[in-house]
Amino acid sequence: MANNQEANYTDTVQLCQDGKYRWVYEMSLYKNPTILLLVLKIFAWVCCGIWLFSILLRGCDAIDSKDFFEMAWGDTKMFLIITAGFMLLCLIGYYLYALIMGGKYCVLFEMDQNGVMHKQMPKQVKKAQLIGAITALAGVMSHNITTTAVGLNSAARTEMYSRFASVKSVKANPRRGLIKVNETLNHNQVYVSPQYFDFVLRFILDHVQPQVREKFKSN
Repeated sequence: MANNQEANYTDTVQLCQDGKYRWVYEMSLYKNPTILLLVLKIFAWVCCGIWLFSILLRGCDAIDSKDFFEMAWGDTKMFLIITAGFMLLCLIGYYLYALIMGGKYCVLFEMDQNGVMHKQMPKQVKKAQLIGAITALAGVMSHNITTTAVGLNSAARTEMYSRFASVKSVKANPRRGLIKVNETLNHNQVYVSPQYFDFVLRFILDHVQPQVREKFKSN
């Protein structure tokens, strides 16, 4: 649909003439911590992976177990400090992002029997692309490959599509209005208003693979 048509959507889940359900969700970046927690989780896993790799290298260099534990403890303290620094930078970066976005994350969802699309609204797309470009430039200037990759990805990716046939797990958090639709390398986040939450969740579960549905019910 055209961008001027997108502007007419509301948080009401509407069945359109093309057979797709569409709705717009506007989330407060200050009150809903979902995106912040996701960013913190990603950086925590990155730091954990680097720490583990460092420990394995120390194991190869250590003369005896005492020498290994001393070096490992030294590396652990260093990485704890680095991780804390990363978390602080993430917090600052997140609230800067929220400020630029006007405190809101606005997204259009399109859903049919084949899958669900998560698409940033046009005005926010431009802002997100600008932020991504700035992040990528900062990574190049600092020779930080991870930062550059994250920045380029955020600048280029303004929508995410999940095919129900490829979904591996579904997780629901009604309090945050969040349904996580996870593929192997694609983790989509579907936001929906409380009055339509059960409907959208049931629709998704009805169209994923039976084993995914059973896994959800068992959790």
